[in-house]
Amino acid sequence: MIRRLGILMRSLSEKIFYKTHSKSKRELLSSHEKSKTMKKLSLVLVLCLISVLLVNSQTSSFTPELLWKLKRLSGGILSPNENYVLYKVTSIDVEKEKGSTDIFIYDTKAKKTFQLNSPFLKISQPRWMSNYRIAFTERKENEVEIASVNVFGGDRKVHGVLPKTTLDYKFSPKENYLVALQRVKTRPTLQEQYSDLPKANAIISDDLMYRHWDTWKDEYNTQLFLYGVSDGNISENGKNLILNEPFDAVMPPFSGMEEITFSTDEEYVLYATKKMNGNDFATSTNSEIYAYHIPKGTTENWTKGYIGYDTHPTFSPNGEYFSWLSMKRDGFESDKNDIIIRDLKSKEDINLTEEIDLTVSSFSWSPDSKTIYFIAVTNATYQVFEYDLKKRKYEQLTDGIFNYNSLSIGAKEIYATRQSMLVPTDLFSISRKKGEAEQLTDVNEDLLDDLPKPTVEKRWITTSDNKKMLTWVILPPNFDESKKYPSLLYCQGGPQSAVSQFFSYRWNFRLMAEQGYVVIAPNRRGLPGFGQEWNDAISKDWGGQPMRDYIAAVDEVKKEKYIDANRIGAVGASYGGFSVYYLAGMHEGRFSSFISHCGLFNMTSWYGSTEELFFANWELGGPYWKEENKTIYENNSPHHLVANWDTPILVIHGGKDYRVPDTQGLEAFQAAKIKGIKSRLLYFPDENHWILQPQNALLWQREFYKWLDETLTK
Repeated sequence: MIRRLGILMRSLSEKIFYKTHSKSKRELLSSHEKSKTMKKLSLVLVLCLISVLLVNSQTSSFTPELLWKLKRLSGGILSPNENYVLYKVTSIDVEKEKGSTDIFIYDTKAKKTFQLNSPFLKISQPRWMSNYRIAFTERKENEVEIASVNVFGGDRKVHGVLPKTTLDYKFSPKENYLVALQRVKTRPTLQEQYSDLPKANAIISDDLMYRHWDTWKDEYNTQLFLYGVSDGNISENGKNLILNEPFDAVMPPFSGMEEITFSTDEEYVLYATKKMNGNDFATSTNSEIYAYHIPKGTTENWTKGYIGYDTHPTFSPNGEYFSWLSMKRDGFESDKNDIIIRDLKSKEDINLTEEIDLTVSSFSWSPDSKTIYFIAVTNATYQVFEYDLKKRKYEQLTDGIFNYNSLSIGAKEIYATRQSMLVPTDLFSISRKKGEAEQLTDVNEDLLDDLPKPTVEKRWITTSDNKKMLTWVILPPNFDESKKYPSLLYCQGGPQSAVSQFFSYRWNFRLMAEQGYVVIAPNRRGLPGFGQEWNDAISKDWGGQPMRDYIAAVDEVKKEKYIDANRIGAVGASYGGFSVYYLAGMHEGRFSSFISHCGLFNMTSWYGSTEELFFANWELGGPYWKEENKTIYENNSPHHLVANWDTPILVIHGGKDYRVPDTQGLEAFQAAKIKGIKSRLLYFPDENHWILQPQNALLWQREFYKWLDETLTK
């Protein structure tokens, strides 16, 4: 290959030499000068070829396959003595469809990282016990072993064995107790009711919430058990924290140990949940925080009177305050999230963020209990804020085009995870005094550092009602403004979920740009980070101003000379998929291709088959059969606009998606086929609202770009 390349270079050099030098000029040159000139030409050609090869390889080097090779960092938890930070790095084996996780420790004094190696274990659910010990679970065939290991290796200690139904655990601050989240059978099985029908397979339900997100309701609930710990040994007898109550101890399907905590003095265990079933659970967001008094064995509701979501129970390190996140309105899952603290002596509650037009994602106390640090979205990025309890004032500590995802607070430094549209999660330290950030890890350096990056631009676009809307424009690597590029309008889901600097393993903006597309990602009406009024504006108006916002973004960006106005697509999932279906019926020729993943298509049939009805009731006003809601359903259902459909569309849906049932996608695909529109259905029987299995995820990416190649690049 190299020899043939050398012959080709010499041949091209000779042709260029004879084309650029006249016969008389060639005769004046000595053989040495001719040879020297030829070598220079060959060198120039080689350099040009290398440059072309590099550009071509770089623009196509970030592929779906590479995306799934990226390591995924999580954690970043500071040890009690602040000397170490624990974090995890997970790698995905696509062929085996399995993930493997390695545990790392960052030494804050030596500023070095070392991997936690042990011949004894494959660590799951690691967390700090003391300054030098990390607890973990190891699952056996019929039990779950709770053990710990010294971070410097060896010294493995088994603390106890819990039932195999144990999902997670947490030690109390002084390690005198352990609380475990376990699955408990609360009603008989079908076979127990009908023992003579052992092969019968059915679901019998007398109430709503018979299925949720991707799971059918079975005879189990999650319950909390309290165990005593003496000299590091867990006692065998557990105590059920919610006796004789057939409710989940944490809210399904996503809540876990983050909603469970001990008081600083180990007198209470607190947990956030909705003690509701059936219709009540389906129509309300009124979760409460319950306090189980360990000495008395009694339970109290500590957030009675707060009627929205109450979550994230936390105590200040000095034990003087109880704090939590709270939403004011029942039924609105995307309401403003406020930090509330309660003085445990005076019993006075203070809403710290009531007058701050930000919604809080998470918060943590400083070790001295004088400051609260929280993460909130502002202008489409998640930043760190600090709140001074004495001064009752807050300020933004960080700024930049990236998202902070988690915080662990030390005396002088904050340890946080951070990501952007272009780079996945890494660990950073932030100076509490100056707000300056230092990168501590670069777990994907070997895969990403030599690749060219797209360019992310922030633009403020004027909407149809003269508001300013932040829109991200992502340009391909090696961007050339003299060229014409196809583009993609990205429609966000939620609907109240910011188009921030997230790094997605499906809707990955870097991957889209690497394939040669200009990505247009507007923070349209209904997204947090621009004030509560902007966030709330989408409810009951799904097909109104948010659609006009999308059109405004496309119309403005396509004025750029590098945008090919004849090759614009619209893509999105969930509400973004709804947006695609809706735009397909009113876009007036702006788009040449559509891709809708798990989109809502027929709002009437969707209301009759979705599960968390509080969401549907808030966003649509309530049931479709009520006279006062008929106009909302007529104006906000894409299926009413199918008569106008005339553009190719790819429909993607999962069979286990119970939030947006698969019939929504099937209805849309069938309508497109009946109308004779170029269309395709990509259906995943075993996936839910997301695509989680690695090979399915790769198939999703390949079909996604195959469709765009067919409809936008040819």
